Amino acid sequence: MAQAESYRIAVIIPCYNEALAIGQVITDFRKALPTADIYIFDNNSTDDTVRIAVEQGATVRQVALQGKGNVVHRMFADVQADIYIMADGDATYDAASAPALVERLLEDHLDIVVGTRVADESAFPPGHRFGNWLFNKIVTHLFGVGLKDIFSGYRVMSHRFVKSFPAESAGFNTETEMSIHILEMRIPYAEVPTPYYTRPEGSVSKLNTYRDGFLILMTILSVFRHVRPLIFFGGLAALLFIAMVVLGIPVILHFMEYGTVPRLPTAILATGLGIMSGISLTCGLILSGVARVIREAKRMRYLMFTSLTSRSG
Repeated sequence: MAQAESYRIAVIIPCYNEALAIGQVITDFRKALPTADIYIFDNNSTDDTVRIAVEQGATVRQVALQGKGNVVHRMFADVQADIYIMADGDATYDAASAPALVERLLEDHLDIVVGTRVADESAFPPGHRFGNWLFNKIVTHLFGVGLKDIFSGYRVMSHRFVKSFPAESAGFNTETEMSIHILEMRIPYAEVPTPYYTRPEGSVSKLNTYRDGFLILMTILSVFRHVRPLIFFGGLAALLFIAMVVLGIPVILHFMEYGTVPRLPTAILATGLGIMSGISLTCGLILSGVARVIREAKRMRYLMFTSLTSRSG
């Protein structure tokens, strides 16, 4: 960790009712990173999370808007540091791995290192494991390349990444949004396997498997629509065109043979589908140009901040 001593490191931890674990989390990170500043961002906890965090010497901030994404938004906006370490307050992530993740960030001149979770079935149930695999495959298919663990909340990030990331999500889909941003902007990153532990006995996960899974899927599709509009709307245009052809050809053939249109509603529907197909393709072409401008603006925002290598100099 000698290389990291010249940098200001902040451990930022979102929390909601983690009284059973937060003391251990703060202790473990302070042991792993003695010089780091530890921030607890509490999201309306009703237990003793805040009291324990204060007693442990952490800096506690309150976030009124409910949802992990809202907390991440505040953390990234409020905390000033050179290197940020984000982890959950449930003691599932391995604090002892933090120095190695920081070293990887600095040695390879990266902007983010993701701690991919390595766990047995007690900490990572088969259903969650399958969901993680499925969504990773979806992201890889849509964006051409993907992370092995897009849902990991254990991330070491540079000042440049944190201050240029346009956090929009409100809930547990914030990690998905962040992962897609990494891929879209081609930000230098690495993934390092880290242990993932079972929650302390009595601690309950705030994740709703089906509700949050649906929100994550909607986030992936929404971001894909924004960053790849030509493919999204072009695909929709192709489907509408195929539907038009399937419905319209029999009508056209009948008209060519008999000179009449016996199924007028079908003809009108096919015509409408053809018009919608053209509109969809046009939208894709226009929004593709808009997406390029937005991507360039994000890139310029990213380049406004100096790299960690420049800071060390």
